[in-house]
Amino acid sequence: MSQTANANSPTSPNGRPTAGLTLTKKLNGQEQILPASLLGLLVSLHREIEPERQIRLAARRERQAFFDAGGVPDFRADTQKIREDDWKVAPVPQALQDRRVEITGPVDPKMVINALNSGAKVYMADFEDSTAPNWENLMIGQRSLSEAVKGTLTYTAPGTGKHYALRPYEEQAVLLVRPRGWHLSERHVLVDGEPMAGGLFDMAVFAWHNAKALMAKDRGPYFYLPKLQTMEEAALWERAMAHIEAMLGLPQGQMKVTVLIETLPAVFEMHEILHALRNRIVGLNCGRWDYIFSYIKTFRRHNDRVLPERGQVTMTQPFLKAYSELLIQTCHRRGAHAMGGMAAQIPINNDEAANEQAMARVRADKLREVTAGHDGTWVAHPALIPIAQAIFDEYMPTPNQHHKLREDVHVTRDDLIRPCEGSITREGLEGNVEVCVRYLAAWLDGNGCVPIHNLMEDAATAEISRTQLWQWLHAGNVHLNDGTLIDLALFESVLRNLPNRLGDRSTLIGGGRIDDAIALLDRLSRSEELVDFLTLPAYERID
Repeated sequence: MSQTANANSPTSPNGRPTAGLTLTKKLNGQEQILPASLLGLLVSLHREIEPERQIRLAARRERQAFFDAGGVPDFRADTQKIREDDWKVAPVPQALQDRRVEITGPVDPKMVINALNSGAKVYMADFEDSTAPNWENLMIGQRSLSEAVKGTLTYTAPGTGKHYALRPYEEQAVLLVRPRGWHLSERHVLVDGEPMAGGLFDMAVFAWHNAKALMAKDRGPYFYLPKLQTMEEAALWERAMAHIEAMLGLPQGQMKVTVLIETLPAVFEMHEILHALRNRIVGLNCGRWDYIFSYIKTFRRHNDRVLPERGQVTMTQPFLKAYSELLIQTCHRRGAHAMGGMAAQIPINNDEAANEQAMARVRADKLREVTAGHDGTWVAHPALIPIAQAIFDEYMPTPNQHHKLREDVHVTRDDLIRPCEGSITREGLEGNVEVCVRYLAAWLDGNGCVPIHNLMEDAATAEISRTQLWQWLHAGNVHLNDGTLIDLALFESVLRNLPNRLGDRSTLIGGGRIDDAIALLDRLSRSEELVDFLTLPAYERID
């Protein structure tokens, strides 16, 4: 069922009709989430931003073609003055001065309540890697966040009847929202016959409902921006937010952002990204999992830059250490937060020894981050918050560590692109296949965040597994540590054996979509071209 706004529909805030907008799906109560005046904002925003978005996406394709032909990313000559000049970003708002522990997750009501109540300093409500963007999830997510901002959100679990409610506002984490990246479209919202950018939809809907209420509480609206590659892409977000602020009557610069540095090209433009958003940016984040994925994707045709299995690619590897320390140095020079990365571990309730080993890895990771100079960190599970909090409390008694300028850090281009040593075991290969299939099956079934073997998997971690499989198969001379060539015959045997490895599908999240997921992974892995994002072909198979 479609809902079309035409010239006779109510108008947008600036008086223009919402002609040209079509919603291709309708749910009960949708009009409350997408009233006519909001639809007018979407039309205006799309027409303002979409032409440049397409230019930026074309530039990404050209950049990747350069890498495929043997080129490598580097610092830009045309922006050297930005990197060398002395300037600072705008002051960090009081509500975001202390971000020592942040929790992330999807936007369903239970998760929103638990995350805001978790004791973390910040909750990043994730419309991107943790949310499968079917229309129902998007509508439920926006409603949940709006009710949370109002303080009215509650949830009663079906079956158990357990009731969830928000703690007092003063005890809640600060809310940040991650919209989808520039590459993702929202096919349920057409403007002039074109799908609008998913991230613009996510941001505009949230801002329309909540910006003024949050501003009154000195709480935002605040956003996390994902998967940027260049300063031009950052400048496009700046333009989009300025447009939203003008349409909603907000002060320019009211909307604040943190940018995830989770693509390899972006690490060479951190000063430039900060500069493009200097009136509203408060920090950069080491999005480690997407960064590893981006490294593999960038060098997919470079047979001399094949990484070992995922478990060996840790933040202590030299190229990742260089990335994180350069981010700290860059941010602190400019007066911005340098946020650490995600601890994907979750508690292991039935094995005390294994659980302690997992928590020890979390402690070591957080100790590395805080002593390096990070101003905060991410966790995927509430049980990890006290662990991370204790370490940051001990080693960071101040709200942040902007005073740690890390002038000792000297990172070159080659430091950032040099691959790490390691091996590929049969278990590592089989594990990648299992993670891809199980995550894909869950995603197709509407779940964007899935616990698998005591790790919280989202789109970013699944993408590492998927792109590694493709590169190992197509590099032409990659072997397991026992000498076995990784080729299509080996891949097919692993896929055939996967149902035995998985066991009873009824116990798995998304178990009913396992065959669909196997077929999709098989097709993507065999393709001569690496698909840019797993979620692009998968998106065609939801709703």
